[in-house]
Amino acid sequence: MNKFIVEYQYFGAINYINTLFQFSNIEFEVCESFQKMSFRNRMVLAGSNGLVNLSVPLEKGRDQKQLLKDVRISYSLPWQQQHWRTIESCYNRSPFYEYYRDWLEGLYQRRPVFLLDLNREIMEWLVKQLKLTARFGETAVFEPVYSIDITDYRNRWLPRNFQENQPIIRYRQVFEDRIGFQPNLSILDLLFCEGPAARLLLSGNV
Repeated sequence: MNKFIVEYQYFGAINYINTLFQFSNIEFEVCESFQKMSFRNRMVLAGSNGLVNLSVPLEKGRDQKQLLKDVRISYSLPWQQQHWRTIESCYNRSPFYEYYRDWLEGLYQRRPVFLLDLNREIMEWLVKQLKLTARFGETAVFEPVYSIDITDYRNRWLPRNFQENQPIIRYRQVFEDRIGFQPNLSILDLLFCEGPAARLLLSGNV
């Protein structure tokens, strides 16, 4: 299939990951300027009282105007501890919590300098867990607009609209009986609830 261009996300939304199964030639955008209010440094989980938004703090804040590859993670506050504790609180009763726990706990003990490095490591892990077989690469230059034969999904999924007009992949969620089914959360939600079977749901082989 034709080339697919998309940004790296921080434990990307389920439909974002689902789309990766539909293309054989995928390039991640690494030459862009940082885009605020995006999933590049945010994810959404489901807690007992509703949706939980987590964001990776950045040096110079979210309004910085620099290339994505130069964006540094801030460690002035213990955000890693907060994110890990939130993940534990939301999913320690999920069927596959123990299956993924060790790697995730280790991730939150490391201190990558750049946001791009963090997201790249996460994507490499997801590729292995979900057995994605596409050819992956990264952009060499920034192109504001691509030709019609290239599918450009940069900024297709954003925190302000990630649950609007989206295909729904159904599965049993931890707090569904309390807050109802929540579509298109972080891929972590699907992994903790379905484990290796998440690949079948994402690839449509169920």
